[in-house]
Amino acid sequence: MKLGVCLPHYGRPIEVPRMLEVARRAEERGLDSVWVTDHVIVPTQTNVIYREHMLDPLAVLPWLAGVTHRIALGTSVVILPYRSPIPIAKLLASVDVLSGGRLIVGAAIGWLEGEFDALDVPFKERVSRSEEALELFQTLWTQEHPTLETKRHRLHDVTFSPMPLQKPRPPLYVGGNSEKALRRVARFGDGWHATATTVEAFGQGAETMRRFWKDAGREGEPALSLRIPILIDGVHRAAVDMSLIRGRHVIGGPVAKIVEELRGYQALGCQHIALEVSYSTYPAILETIDIIAERLRPPVAG
Repeated sequence: MKLGVCLPHYGRPIEVPRMLEVARRAEERGLDSVWVTDHVIVPTQTNVIYREHMLDPLAVLPWLAGVTHRIALGTSVVILPYRSPIPIAKLLASVDVLSGGRLIVGAAIGWLEGEFDALDVPFKERVSRSEEALELFQTLWTQEHPTLETKRHRLHDVTFSPMPLQKPRPPLYVGGNSEKALRRVARFGDGWHATATTVEAFGQGAETMRRFWKDAGREGEPALSLRIPILIDGVHRAAVDMSLIRGRHVIGGPVAKIVEELRGYQALGCQHIALEVSYSTYPAILETIDIIAERLRPPVAG
């Protein structure tokens, strides 16, 4: 199983040198991935860590491509209805080229209704807009001269460039924990990107996902991945505003307990976990990266 961290590009004063230190420490210590997170304009009354000091993830990704060399770059997740899908397809393909083929695309429909209102995107259209975007991504990343008609887009006699470096295209993981989200994975994705769920719930979702995958006539097995906060005893808890995590499952406690829980996800087929470290201080984040590299990754690697 692979382990990565979510870059702290939100929820704290923007300090580019310290973010750079986090990204490079993750790469130097042999972690598998670094991930960015998507929100655009968050309602003031919503108590989430993404509300303030949030750099745009689609600006951060090309920067990451230039300041790292080996580590995979993931989106956890791009909220598809927020933006026009064809320019996003081009941007993501460009990041794959600039990074030497290191991009992982996680995508989802979104949940924060007030943010949709601020962006003048109908909340009730988020499913149709997202599925249209996923169809466009699949087509544009595999056909240089695409021909496709969707509800909102008609592609004829056009050329798409650049084509992604990865073939047939970058991996496309669809987020969400609902049954409808799992059906969406089976229709449009290469795998499932779950969010902050327990081992038991992850196992139930994975079982349902595999059933939908077969029902859709898909070959092979879906990739399974997870994004979840991590709070290590003696490293995080004194510095964390727990109200920002309320209602979300957290991998936490002493290192031995965390290893046991990671192995639980691994036994269910989880192949990649993005660990959220943004709820704490920069020194704690760097210490967490060291602990992941030295004590968490070795027991689940392979």
